[in-house]
Amino acid sequence: MQLLNGIGFTRLESAVQAANMRQDVLANNIANEETPYFKRSNVSFESLLQQASEGDMPTLQGIRTNNRHFVIGPPSGMPEPVVTTDRTTAMNNNMNNVDIDSEMSQLAENQLRYNTYIEQINYQIKMKRNAVEGR
Repeated sequence: MQLLNGIGFTRLESAVQAANMRQDVLANNIANEETPYFKRSNVSFESLLQQASEGDMPTLQGIRTNNRHFVIGPPSGMPEPVVTTDRTTAMNNNMNNVDIDSEMSQLAENQLRYNTYIEQINYQIKMKRNAVEGR
């Protein structure tokens, strides 16, 4: 029985992984605020997930019990987070483009998103546990 393999749980798991990756990228940006010629990076995930969700999805999806079976319906994989580097701008005289205020606000926003994702995962696990235990 696959209790935690639903599409909602898979999306939340991917979102947590993206938030972890974003935390690392933002910490790297903040650590290199004074490094000459350093260019900041950014993680894109939510927009990719939105684009994948808005696509025309067929209503029929087959279950594969063997890797050699054909895929019927949309691919079950979630989009992967993408790290991009902004090489076109410069904010300081040392050609660095890290704005510490922007990075810190993005860090706080990422922390709030991460906490929300974890709360949603905990809630889904709690609801499935209640259903299995019959409470």
